[in-house]
Parts: sequence; C-alpha cells; structure tokens
Amino acid sequence: MTMKIAVRPVAGKADFKAFVDSAYQLNANDPHWVPPLRSDVAELLTPGKNPFYEHATVQLFVAWRGEQPVGRISAHIDHLALEQPPEQGMGPGTGNWGLFEAADEDVAAALMQAAEQWLRKQGMTRALGPLSLSIWDEPGLLTKGHDHSPMIMMGHHNPAYQQWIEALGHQEAKKLHTFIVPVKGGFPPIIDRIVKSGMKNGRIVIRPIDMSRYEEEAATILSLLNEAWSANWGFVPLTDSEVQYVKKKLKPAIIPEVNLIAEYDGEPAAFMLALPDINEVLKTSGGSLLPFNWAKLLYGLWKKHWSGYRVPLMGVAQKHQNSRLASQLAFMMIETIRERGVNNYGADRAEVGWILEDNQGMNAIADAINGEINRTYSIFEKAL
Repeated sequence: MTMKIAVRPVAGKADFKAFVDSAYQLNANDPHWVPPLRSDVAELLTPGKNPFYEHATVQLFVAWRGEQPVGRISAHIDHLALEQPPEQGMGPGTGNWGLFEAADEDVAAALMQAAEQWLRKQGMTRALGPLSLSIWDEPGLLTKGHDHSPMIMMGHHNPAYQQWIEALGHQEAKKLHTFIVPVKGGFPPIIDRIVKSGMKNGRIVIRPIDMSRYEEEAATILSLLNEAWSANWGFVPLTDSEVQYVKKKLKPAIIPEVNLIAEYDGEPAAFMLALPDINEVLKTSGGSLLPFNWAKLLYGLWKKHWSGYRVPLMGVAQKHQNSRLASQLAFMMIETIRERGVNNYGADRAEVGWILEDNQGMNAIADAINGEINRTYSIFEKAL
C-alpha cells in the first residue's frame, strides 16, 4: 500500500532544510544535474538576503510520504510583474510557481494542486511557471537537452516533468533557447567583413569592463539591460536593490577582457557579458565548496582557464535597436569575446542564451555564427 502524500507549507528550519535537500536527493542519480551551492540556494530563499522578496510574496511547500520528503514547489507572486502589460507575458492576475522537484507523478500532482490553491487564495487567475524565483533567475523547465550538463546559471530537470506538468492542464506559453557556438575555427566570412567594417568606424569603440570603476561600469550595464529588455516577453524591471545585489554576485566571475561595453559617439550603446562555466567545478562539488572544492574554484578563476563560457546577457540601447548598427555591435562583441576566449583563456565551446523563441534579431545572430540549439526551456501557463 502506497503511503499517503502530504503537502505542507515550509515552517521552521527543519522544513526549510528539507526543501533545500530534496533537490539534491531527487537528482542524485542524474549524471548531468549540477548541484548548486547550498549557500546560494539558502540565500535565494531568504528574505533580507534576496531583494526579490522586497516586491514578492512567496510560499514554499514540501511533499512528504511519512517522514520522507519526496518533492517541493514554490508558489509566489511578483508584485512588479502584476504591473506589467499582459501582452508581455505577465500582468494583473498572474502568479508563479517554481523550484519544482517531484519523486513521481502523484507527488507532482499534489504539489501543483497546493501551489494552484495558494495562488487562487491570493486572488490570482493564471499560473505561469516555472520561475525560480524571478524571471531573472532560472526561468523555464528543461524540455530539450537532457543529455548534457547545463552551464553556469542554468537549470536541469528530470525529463519526466514535462509530461507530468502537461497532464495537469499546463500548456506551453513560451520557449527559451540556448545555442552552442563553435569558437575555435572563427565565424563565416560575412561576419568577418561586418566586424572589420565596424573596426574601421571611428564612432565605434568596443572596450572591456574597467574593474577599477566596477560600480560605475556595472551600473551602466544594468541600466542598459533594463532599457534594452523592457519590451521583451516576461520582462520585470530590476529594482535598485536588485541592481546592487547583481553587481555584487557577478563581480567574482567577471573576466574583464570578455565582458564588454560598446560605445557609439562616446556613449554606451550596447554590452555583452561572458562568464566562465564554473559548473565544471560545481558538478563534482556536491553543493559545497568544502573541504577542497573552494581551492579548485579559486584556482580556476585565478588561472582564468575554462573550456566553456556562457554569454547570458547582452543588450542594445533602444535608440539603436532594429538597426544595422545593433547587429554590427553584436557581431563585433561576439568576435572579440570569441577571439580572446580562445587565444587568451583556452575556451573550446561557448553557449549563448537564453533567447526567446520569437526574438527574431537574436535568433538570426545565433544562426549567422553557426549556433545550434542545444537546450530548450519551456514556460507553462494555466488558467486558475
């Protein structure tokens, strides 16, 4: 006889520990799952440490069979998302769920029921997820690419989850893609011509981030990010507190030569970030940097030699969007990162994304540099 499933809200330290630990337990046998640092997970889930909580209401749930935790889910409302235009994916009445893990289909159904019920009680009329927790964290459920490990700041999920979620009436609202890009052999000749043309243009300057002015440089980038992405599906603006938080979190992983700002006529016009794939170390860390994993991570950052890099973010100032200049700046930054990543830091692979399935400009850029979709994340919706 199968034991009854009980889904309970997280209340207290023991429940919180069960919520965190369940992900490590349920994914222990997946060779491609990369355990995040437990300290990072705890910070993500702690009001006062994660500024997301300044504009969000969050409830965590754990599913139990007897004394054994068998799954988890978050139900949450981003009050800034409620203020966004509905045609951009969020808007009034839209609540979210995320951080989903389940031992089997029955557990999945019980968790979803609890999350949906909570959202209804909060007055929500639509569930959109998974978002773990913010759209800026880990959006979407992995629906393609289960045969290899994710790069830095990307999720990995049991392939059975998609079927379980869809069986509960959740339908795909949007796909997000990542592209694997060959970096050692250079790009097609047409890209070389575009880049060389841009290099001859005295109005364009592509420069690395100046770490001696990191606060100012990071503020410029994040301001451009908020502006450039403001019309994107799912957009929620970063608050001032979140800007400060992101600046602090990113700084240890910044290698200036491959994190760039493009200037046009002396003004910041675009940016592109490339981060070393620290998952190469975290994959064998068990979620902890103790006792010796911290040394491997610091050594890698000090040597600055990583086989994989990910380009998680880029943006172009609105006044330059949908112009030839926008694509030229993008190709110039991509080629600069590619050349320096290969020659100076030993990169042999790069991943670009995520990119919205209907972002024609970025998908065209990825195609032009011979990028191929290697992972797809799906965001689902359901009327409540």
